Amino acid sequence: MVVPLRKRRLSGELYGRDPKIEALIAELAVLPRDELIARAEITKRSDPGYIPSECLVYFIRASRRDNNEAWFERLYRILIGRVLRSLPKAESSDGRTESLTRGVVRDQVFSRFVELLSADRADYVDKLDYFEVRFDGALASLRRDAQEKAWRDENRSQPLVYDEESGELSPEVEAAAGTYDPFAASDFDDPAYRSRLDGAIEALPIEQSRIIHMLRQGFPIDSKEPDVMTIAKALGRSEKTIRTYRDKAFATLRAAMTDGDEW
Repeated sequence: MVVPLRKRRLSGELYGRDPKIEALIAELAVLPRDELIARAEITKRSDPGYIPSECLVYFIRASRRDNNEAWFERLYRILIGRVLRSLPKAESSDGRTESLTRGVVRDQVFSRFVELLSADRADYVDKLDYFEVRFDGALASLRRDAQEKAWRDENRSQPLVYDEESGELSPEVEAAAGTYDPFAASDFDDPAYRSRLDGAIEALPIEQSRIIHMLRQGFPIDSKEPDVMTIAKALGRSEKTIRTYRDKAFATLRAAMTDGDEW
């Protein structure tokens, strides 16, 4: 019998796994453990033998009942590997640029997930139930929380100054921003430059910092394609406002990185 979940919705109804997941758990439970591990190590979701992460969470939690640490460790290593592969890397795809925010988000999500699993070994943690219902959604929720925490810095928040009638930046700010792009600078390959740049970005007002981080990760400001996630959509701002904030941020970064000298 598959052990039911305990967490309740606001309506009082118990959380329930997908019927297909329930059926698969019952099938997997009668397999020899070595065979179950061999299937759990399959990483391609399209493979007929692939075991969804919801099932792995179930068996990891169930291992608490037989107090078998060796069995727990075998399953744990596989699941943690899946989690790490799904999280954003601190380095960009080309291996050249690093993002402090991406690194912080990765560490926080990983730490929080490990914390939940560890706590569940001692006593039932109903927050883990969501991972048995929809693993990808639960992990995405942890990522959103970590991103908000990484971006939140109310003490650095300060008003953006621009012409209230036209909504445009002042000529002084536009001149300061110019065509400056901190990620295209000739010194960008220098680790010391990147470290200074990361510090300057983190010192920006929160919304400007978020825009710069998203630009750095390749998000477009706007798009005619309805399914494309854009900075304007993510932040709930108009394209014009995003560009205004971007230019203000670039002007500030230019001043911070050049110390008054021209590139």
